Amino acid sequence: MKVQLIYDRPAQFTTDLLVIILDGETRFHDLTGSPLDETVQRVARDFKDKRLKADYFTTLDSRSAVRNLAIYSAALSPSYNSWENVKIFVARAVRMAKDHGLRNVSVLLNTEEGLPYVGKAVEGAILGAYSFDRYKREKAEFDKIQFNIIGLKAHDAQNRHYVSRYSLISDAINEARDIINEPGSVVTPEYLAGAARRIAKESNLDLKVWDEKKLQKDGYNGLLQVGRGSAYPPRLIRLTYRAKKAKAHLAFVGKGVTFDTGGISIKPADKMYEMKGDMSGGAAVLYAMKAIGKLKPDVNVTGIIPAAENFPDANAQRPGDIFYAKNGRSIMVDNTDAEGRLILTDGLHLAGEEGATHILDIATLTGACVRALGLSIAGIMGNDETLIHAVIQSGQNQGEAYWELPLPEEYKELLKTPYADINNIGGPVAGALTAGLFLQEFVPEKTKWAHLDIAGPFIREKDWKYYEAGAIGFGLKTLVDLAERFHEYNL
Repeated sequence: MKVQLIYDRPAQFTTDLLVIILDGETRFHDLTGSPLDETVQRVARDFKDKRLKADYFTTLDSRSAVRNLAIYSAALSPSYNSWENVKIFVARAVRMAKDHGLRNVSVLLNTEEGLPYVGKAVEGAILGAYSFDRYKREKAEFDKIQFNIIGLKAHDAQNRHYVSRYSLISDAINEARDIINEPGSVVTPEYLAGAARRIAKESNLDLKVWDEKKLQKDGYNGLLQVGRGSAYPPRLIRLTYRAKKAKAHLAFVGKGVTFDTGGISIKPADKMYEMKGDMSGGAAVLYAMKAIGKLKPDVNVTGIIPAAENFPDANAQRPGDIFYAKNGRSIMVDNTDAEGRLILTDGLHLAGEEGATHILDIATLTGACVRALGLSIAGIMGNDETLIHAVIQSGQNQGEAYWELPLPEEYKELLKTPYADINNIGGPVAGALTAGLFLQEFVPEKTKWAHLDIAGPFIREKDWKYYEAGAIGFGLKTLVDLAERFHEYNL
């Protein structure tokens, strides 16, 4: 989808669909002197009287330069804040245009108050125009739609910044959604390594990839254990962005299980196909690094993706197996379906070796977190409240919700086993918390750390907000926002 800025007044240009947003508190548009002014005022009065639905669509006089008009009322959509509503409305408008065969969509944000919403409108358009139709005979053809922002000429520099930033990040999210939606037979650990090579070249990042021989030599046993049953060997991927004169070092560690059958502790068949998305944390890190390399924040950032496929075969790890993690601690594998935390031990250790001062791991880790928080909210826990609150704030900035969960010291008892230093599961209760406590044992000393469990919001069965059904790319926006605001948060 092509996005462009327009500074003409509504009466001076032609568009197939003009989108106007009404809100009692925010003046998004200025139609003074426009032939549309009377129409919008009339509809606004009807909205106020609550005689119309929140979405209003009408075809105008054939002589009008504006062929169709879509009006959305934020006042009648109280579920989300105004930023999220704008994204939702614009996504709906783009999909409406596609359904009606319209090729030119324009959003009116030509006021001082409308300026901060320019980037949000771009995000709504690009994310709303996503469709994973690679394997379908009938294509969505969103790429044929021209999307326009009608803004204020006086704010040209700011408008261009918003359009550039939000286009860059939204495109990265859609690329992440692509590889999450792809079948597990396509996206293997080596496929992720290949994507990292392309990203490193495009965004000028330093890259290192460990293959199975290098993993064996360097003692990254978590990946080797989990990947033992697969025909596709594991990979450990590291991308690094270096900021000029920066001392702080932020590391993102993303779980990259490209397909999770559960291994010997095999999962139920129902919806197992969704486990092609068990690398959603890794995808978020990969494409966040792509955006970060181009945005160039004032903090060093390393993205680490431990990637493996968890399959049962004659070589697969068994329940009861014991191995030594990279930091020397022995782990008993009580359940082979608790594999994400095993490969994250390798990623966390590498983050420490890379000199990270702050580590964020992001993973589709536990069903317990889904049961606790549902499908729209991710869990967060860690050892540093300032970092946790910064992540939550970055999520709020970008429309991604996190809820802090505790790491109770007494629950460490649940991870004890007579056979090794630690068990990989903690029993039938508090599964999200014991998973966090397990990971905490492998966080490098004196490093600030937070763990994001995105098992709930990584995928949707139905359309949600400005996303179509399928992969969300959840967490990517939060990671980028945190890197950009790192010093603002005084981390």
